[in-house]
Amino acid sequence: MFNREEELKKLPAKPGVYLMHDKSDEIIYVGKAVSLKNRVRQYFQKSRNVSPKIERMIERIAWFEYIVTDSELEALVLECNLIKEHSPRYNTMLKDGKSYPFLKATIQEAYPRLLFAHQMKRDGCKYFGPFTSSKAIRDTIELVNKLFHLRNCRKVLPRDIGKERPCLYHQIGQCKAPCQGAVSQEEYRAGFEKALKFLQGDTREILSELTEKMQQASAEMKFEEAAQYRDLIQSVKQVTERQKITSSDNEDRDIVAMARGGDEAVVQVFFIRGGKMLGREHYYLTGVKEESDSAVLSAFVKQMYAGTPYVPKEIWMEEEVEDAAAILEWLSTKRGYKVYFRYPKRGQKERMLELAKRNAELVLIKDAEKLKEERARTVGAMEEIQQLLEMDGLKRVESYDISNINGFETVGSMVVFENGKAKKSDYRKFRIRSVSGPDDYGAMREMLTRRFEHSRREGLSELDSFGRLPDIIFMDGGKGQVNIAEEVLSNLNIIVPVCGMVKDDRHRTRGLYFQNKEIPIDTHGQGFRLITRIQDETHRFAIEYHKQIRSKGQVHSVLDDIPFIGPARRKALMRHFDSLDDIRKAGLEELMELPEMNEQAAREVVSFFRQTDESES
Repeated sequence: MFNREEELKKLPAKPGVYLMHDKSDEIIYVGKAVSLKNRVRQYFQKSRNVSPKIERMIERIAWFEYIVTDSELEALVLECNLIKEHSPRYNTMLKDGKSYPFLKATIQEAYPRLLFAHQMKRDGCKYFGPFTSSKAIRDTIELVNKLFHLRNCRKVLPRDIGKERPCLYHQIGQCKAPCQGAVSQEEYRAGFEKALKFLQGDTREILSELTEKMQQASAEMKFEEAAQYRDLIQSVKQVTERQKITSSDNEDRDIVAMARGGDEAVVQVFFIRGGKMLGREHYYLTGVKEESDSAVLSAFVKQMYAGTPYVPKEIWMEEEVEDAAAILEWLSTKRGYKVYFRYPKRGQKERMLELAKRNAELVLIKDAEKLKEERARTVGAMEEIQQLLEMDGLKRVESYDISNINGFETVGSMVVFENGKAKKSDYRKFRIRSVSGPDDYGAMREMLTRRFEHSRREGLSELDSFGRLPDIIFMDGGKGQVNIAEEVLSNLNIIVPVCGMVKDDRHRTRGLYFQNKEIPIDTHGQGFRLITRIQDETHRFAIEYHKQIRSKGQVHSVLDDIPFIGPARRKALMRHFDSLDDIRKAGLEELMELPEMNEQAAREVVSFFRQTDESES
């Protein structure tokens, strides 16, 4: 039994992170503290002065735990990780975790290349970005390779020089064929350095060169060649325009501004790299109604930069954030160099912040209805299902399905929804081992037994999909499927409610089967639509896995070993007979009843299984 007063006395006066749990053991809040003893005790003092939101959180606290760290910086990093992992309902949450691609220059290679990269790594390469458009990166790479005659092959040079013929790009004049030794390493790298200057915004030299070549080609009446140079000039200008100059100091910075409305907020970020704006993006936050601007921005900065590999030198914001010193120390450690918060109040810098804020306000106004709809179809839908089942605390849903072709190559799927959204990282696939033939109940029993036996293993991390039990299980069927699930859970002494999704004669959901009774459901409500999405996703995932196994040839059917049995006859046998054992037992006349079979093929099937039986005996 958790004794709050006794546990409060045990709190150390050290930095660390505290986690608040409710009675269902859900983590509802994560916070950090310079002194755990002082910070956690404040929540339970009668004289506390907190917002209504935190007051509601305190009322739900059943117990708490804490993790001691050596410094406030370590506590900050741990807090970020735990918030991202558990998504506590009373923390201000960043609603989407986006990542952005980079343009990668392999400057450590003897003959360097420009590549598309999904993330930035410490691998000796030079990175440009992040970009908000993958197409913008690919267009830029194509243009720069064409302008500076760079290679885009995967050959390891100089090791592979002369091993193969030059590619098409050399034949059309876009590559100088370093793979053939047609250009020296020094000459190639000189061109590559020009390409890097171009990517950093120095386009004057290349524009002058292209203009001169266009005019010369035009004077010589080579109009087709002149048109090609004209198109290249236009492409260069488009890339230059995309990277609009916002400052002359060539620094990397993010410009962060926020707009608020009710319990929602939109944060707009301008990505400035090398003095140029490479793109912009907005982020939605929820749970901000009773938080100060400073607290919301602090939560945003910690969550955003915890999930991105790149930290710019400067971050501009409208006002100072909470825990600024600790956050800056963390960001500087993450970047490897000093990071600064700037709070511009006048001039061009202040106008850039104002521009970002106006964009955030526009997004908030434009997407206000979208935000409401998104909540209705996810969290709101789960609340409808809770009311229908007269339950509380439903967050994690698991659903299962079986897929096979007349009992052949049976597979199972497990999909997970949390707060009304698919959590694809927790999906799992099962190859059914103990069941042959079209025995969906047997296959389901095996899959559920394996899933929940796995969850009981000692030392299993909650990061493992099997490490967490669902709040409810949805079975794609009525009483029969529910009974199978309840039988498995009972045998393992695991208590999880099971709900069946009952279909009508047209294979459409008409209600839910729960606690031995069928509950009708409003087919126009968001709860019904969520159940339909769960059903569809469970089917899709199972069928996709089954197709994947068949298409990759990962499963070898015994029928493939029989002479004169090709794909058409194999499918015919699988459609006609319920299982492999039935084919084994079939006589010559029964086999020949199939239109696809002739006497020779039927005799081969009978002979094959007779020889197999004799060898096994």
